[in-house]
Amino acid sequence: MRLVFERALVAGSVVRGVTVDVACDGTIAHVGRVTPQESGPVIAGLALPGMPNLHSHAFQRAMAGTAETAGATNDSFWTWRDTMYRFVDRLSPQDVRAIGAYAYLEMLKAGYTAVAEFHYLHHQADGTAYTNPAELAVAIREAAASTGIRQTLLPSLYQTGGFGGVAPRAAQRRFVHSADAFLRLFEQLHTQADSLRSTGIALHSLRAVPAQVLQEVVAAVRHLNRSAPVHIHVAEQQQEVVDCLEATGQRPVAYLMGLDVVDRNWCLVHATHVDAQEMAAIARSQAVVGLCLTTEANLGDGRFALDELLTLRGFFGIGSDSHVSIDPREELRLAEYNLRLWRQQRAVIRSDEQKHCGTLLYETALAGGARALGRSEAVGFTVGADADVVVLDTEQAAMAGVQDDALVDQYIFAPRPGLVRDVMVGGQWVVQQSQHAAQLRIERDYVEALQRLQAL
Repeated sequence: MRLVFERALVAGSVVRGVTVDVACDGTIAHVGRVTPQESGPVIAGLALPGMPNLHSHAFQRAMAGTAETAGATNDSFWTWRDTMYRFVDRLSPQDVRAIGAYAYLEMLKAGYTAVAEFHYLHHQADGTAYTNPAELAVAIREAAASTGIRQTLLPSLYQTGGFGGVAPRAAQRRFVHSADAFLRLFEQLHTQADSLRSTGIALHSLRAVPAQVLQEVVAAVRHLNRSAPVHIHVAEQQQEVVDCLEATGQRPVAYLMGLDVVDRNWCLVHATHVDAQEMAAIARSQAVVGLCLTTEANLGDGRFALDELLTLRGFFGIGSDSHVSIDPREELRLAEYNLRLWRQQRAVIRSDEQKHCGTLLYETALAGGARALGRSEAVGFTVGADADVVVLDTEQAAMAGVQDDALVDQYIFAPRPGLVRDVMVGGQWVVQQSQHAAQLRIERDYVEALQRLQAL
């Protein structure tokens, strides 16, 4: 199949008259320029490579915006977590499927074409396993299949309630696995994957997975799949840093690096509180830092020195995490605006080769996100990359007067609603004219799920 784009973002530049040939396996076979002999329809607008969303807890979409009431004490991530625990206790597989599908629909319509689902909800409400231990993982995989989004499913290992082997709380009973049961779950999901749905693992956090178990599980997964993505929440909160120092004598990222397991297949989610030595170690490892700016801001986590990571030639990608916002533009804009407020200057993310801040942010997050999801090293409109495409409607009045080389900057820093018109995943159109074929059914199922939950 040949696609002919009016304009496309290719290797850092907006190019007019781009042709993209899509192979039968949903990857890009050839990229070229329109010739005088070219015939066939031209896809108007600006084509961007689809953005990966490297961190999602899909079920949290149903509680987005409902935890904004001030409590009796200082509110923080830890008080928000208690609200989340109360919510998660009520979820059924049917709810997880319906909420997940709606979150994925929103991602596609916002310009995300792939998602890493950090899945830690495994068991029944009383903590016992379902007859099929993968019941909830299958539900969230089915949610992805119903929308057509590309999904890397990351079943999460969770064992302890804190550093030093603290027993998990009753509210965490739906998350907990033995190492053996977790590895059986991974193997089951890994063998059932397909071209759009792959499998990696998540280690919930250093406080939830003892070091020896972490090392043993990673080694076992590597035996099954040497390149499987491995994700972990790390150093998100100052309290985690304090607790890790008290328990181990080291800061979280330094402690993790000392376990000799982190490599280019890892994603360190948040990594908010790192010192200069830890930042350098992350860059050397070639692991991806997973930034979830809207969630981190919502929870009051802190700020990450992205400019320092990029100076060290490190990698980052973006995720929507708790889904208070599902919009890659907002994540990228906040990544830069955090730095502008901190450094008191403009255009902090820049390079000698790329002066357009928005374009640089987009392409850098694209590369990091693809790596975090275990996708091909080829990204963007290049041979071998996934044919995941987002087409912006540049004919809207909101885009009038913008020069080609500033279109991505305008898209990120002066965002307007409704610019994403068409979305392709793996060579198949899943959103056209801003509509998804299953949108009405997905919305109906979501509303019904929320009504059931509110009645409990």
